[in-house]
Amino acid sequence: MAGLLLASPVIFYQFWRFVAPGLYSHEKRVILPFSLLSSLFFLGGAAFGYFVVFPPAFKFLLGYSSDFLSPMPTVKEYFSLCLRLLIAFGVIFELPIFMVLLAKMGLVSASFLNRHRKYAILLSFVIAAILTPTPDVINQCLMALPLVVLYEVSIGAVWLFGRKRLAGFETAPLAEKRQ
Repeated sequence: MAGLLLASPVIFYQFWRFVAPGLYSHEKRVILPFSLLSSLFFLGGAAFGYFVVFPPAFKFLLGYSSDFLSPMPTVKEYFSLCLRLLIAFGVIFELPIFMVLLAKMGLVSASFLNRHRKYAILLSFVIAAILTPTPDVINQCLMALPLVVLYEVSIGAVWLFGRKRLAGFETAPLAEKRQ
């Protein structure tokens, strides 16, 4: 995993060299900020997962000790838990970028996201219950609450950056057409 992480700039550069000749100049201008922000959000989410969520999750797993039972996690189990948390939090921190992309395509708008906030909050807790590696409520809340905050950030980002449509998506958002 460390080798993949260290080699990722070269991998992304090779991927960019393959894709770039097929893109228009206005598409190339969008890709660079999108790639940088996406990387920053993923790394921020992974850091949040490692420094904020991982310690209570690991403490929960070690909490099953008693006089007759002493937990002895292996390195494989430790890294498995750590890796699952890093990837899960890295992915959920991509929510604002994903929402802006959907807004640019005309699929959502800030008013649509505002109207469906209650469903987003419910869905955040369902996703957290599925993605967290431990069954305790504290770790589920440590994933669901950032998801709710990221949804609110997404509304602001869609309001700021989602106004201009991508080429070919000049129509009103589908969410507003359904009203």
